[in-house]
Amino acid sequence: MMRHRKMNNEVASAKKIIVATKPHSPVSEQFRTIRTNIMYSSIDRPIRSVLFTSAVAGAGKSTIAANVAIAYAQAGKKTLLLDGDLRRPTCHYTFKVSNQKGLSTAIVNDIASEDLVNQTEFDNLYLITSGPIPPNPSELLSSKKLTQFIDHLKFQYEMIIVDSPPLLSVTDAQLLSKSADGVIMITDVENNNRNHLLEAKDLLNKADANIIGLVLNNRDAKYRLKDDYYYHQASHDG
Repeated sequence: MMRHRKMNNEVASAKKIIVATKPHSPVSEQFRTIRTNIMYSSIDRPIRSVLFTSAVAGAGKSTIAANVAIAYAQAGKKTLLLDGDLRRPTCHYTFKVSNQKGLSTAIVNDIASEDLVNQTEFDNLYLITSGPIPPNPSELLSSKKLTQFIDHLKFQYEMIIVDSPPLLSVTDAQLLSKSADGVIMITDVENNNRNHLLEAKDLLNKADANIIGLVLNNRDAKYRLKDDYYYHQASHDG
């Protein structure tokens, strides 16, 4: 039974990181397109840290964040995937590493980032997990220690991808957006709610977040591909 469960977990992880398992697939090309669009989303101010979030849970933001991080690493960029979801973290499952220490322990115990970084199986890709789930996630994410921690990471990596909780559930994503150069929202078009998206966008605007794009997950269209992801450049006025 335990072996069967382990195999299921490995299959699930493989499906999530399709950029690595199927690098020549059309879906993987879509993730590389997201990477390219991020690179060209700002001319005067290079984007070196991007927060991935969604209006509600279940949009696929964590899977997309992981694949975009791998895509950056494959391009030769020293990349860090930071799990900023201190409530329902998943990155440690995707990359099969321990979550005994991570972002939460860094903030509470002033642990240096070098002692928290996991080197993944992929060249140039590093991971800091969420760490143990704290009783007060929002307080930790609004602290000066978090800002200092992320600022320190920006000197060490060429790109930082941050996975965060949904916007309409808690304030965490708004708090994290203040430390990111750009924010990308994810929506599952099969369960899309325009009002939810507009409300989420309004919350980001109130936090002065730099919204650089919207990813439509599970797009149901004439030319839809299985597990397709489509990137659409978003504007603050749209």
